[in-house]
Amino acid sequence: MSQPALSRNTDFRLLFGGSTVSMFGDQFTLVALPWLVLKLTGDPGALGLVLATMAVPRAVFMLIGGAVVDHFSARAVLLLARGANAVMVAALAAMVLTGAISMPWVYALALGIGLATAFAYPASSALLPSVVAPLQLQQANGAMMGMRQLSLFVGPALAGVVIGAGAHASPGSAALADAHGLGWAFAIDAASFACSLVSLALVRLQPAAPRSATQHGVLGQVLGGLRSIAADPPLRAFMLYAAVVSIFVTGPTQVGLPVLADTRLDHGATSLGIVLAANGGGMLLGGFASGWVARRVRGQLGAMILCFDASVGLALVALAGVHSTVLAAALLGFTGLFGGVIQITLISWIQRRVAPNMLGRTMSVLMFTFLGLGPLAAAGAGALLKLMSLPALFVASGLALTTIALGCLTSPALRNIRSQDAAPQTG
Repeated sequence: MSQPALSRNTDFRLLFGGSTVSMFGDQFTLVALPWLVLKLTGDPGALGLVLATMAVPRAVFMLIGGAVVDHFSARAVLLLARGANAVMVAALAAMVLTGAISMPWVYALALGIGLATAFAYPASSALLPSVVAPLQLQQANGAMMGMRQLSLFVGPALAGVVIGAGAHASPGSAALADAHGLGWAFAIDAASFACSLVSLALVRLQPAAPRSATQHGVLGQVLGGLRSIAADPPLRAFMLYAAVVSIFVTGPTQVGLPVLADTRLDHGATSLGIVLAANGGGMLLGGFASGWVARRVRGQLGAMILCFDASVGLALVALAGVHSTVLAAALLGFTGLFGGVIQITLISWIQRRVAPNMLGRTMSVLMFTFLGLGPLAAAGAGALLKLMSLPALFVASGLALTTIALGCLTSPALRNIRSQDAAPQTG
């Protein structure tokens, strides 16, 4: 029986609309939080520590979050997590606007946001297959990720404008530089969470198979998910490789890009917004091109990923000599282009390959590699910036990524990952 088009699927439209609003709101905090820390402290080490404060609970609880999603309702978990995030980001906005913000509060709220996110990400990834038919997952993922990439393109630039415009407003009782713009940036994100909660509550899910009773508790489910990944050589190899990429790319850039904008580029927070927007624009184009690229490489996803990452490493090396916002944006757009191609093809591959009752745990491991390890690596990068220059950090991380990616071309488990190997697994 043919399935109705996604455009006529009311529940997908609700999920898509609410997620879109939330995605755009997230970009405001993505730009505002690092800028807030740098304005409060002027210390990239403090920025790395804040990112680590978010990452530790996210890393510790993300695997547990995947097991909770597999056992309970993904929508219920997502509602609770997004609701908690809305409250905490709203509190952050209020304290910045009133001048009550201080670093202890930043650390406390970062901790809470990281904990909520640990449950939100696997819940969000596992919810889509409950809204659309399996044959529509590629199209639905393309639409969701395309909108996410559009938010990465437009959102940071808008956030940079809001923060930059606030720098010219009267600070009132707040002594913090850029306080007005920072406060409004956080407020916009809090409002986006509220909108997404309304749409998510209206979504009707497809009937699910009865969930089996948990015999070994949440920890047993987590271990079961890890064993399932370990038993699948291509999936296991990709997860390990993704962790390496997160350490050598996500960590250094999370600290390095705000410091680059603050110390070497010409427009401060606006430059940071432009550079991040260029990265998002590249990802948007990469998402649109992903199907064409996959056909051109004849389904050889593994070799494609490794070659793309080797090129990204060279772009990071080039970033070491940049003093221009335009040139930095061009390099980040290049890396985003490759990232957009990789994301859509691989997440769809995982969603088709993994059994539905294991999907939450599998996606939580994937999210752990990027959202747990990356900020922990950022803390290390912040500490390294006290011992080495920013250009040296970019050169070291870029050369490490290129070397590792080229070396992994010798690994059949990675090199031979193919799009047609995505036959559903029983579980």
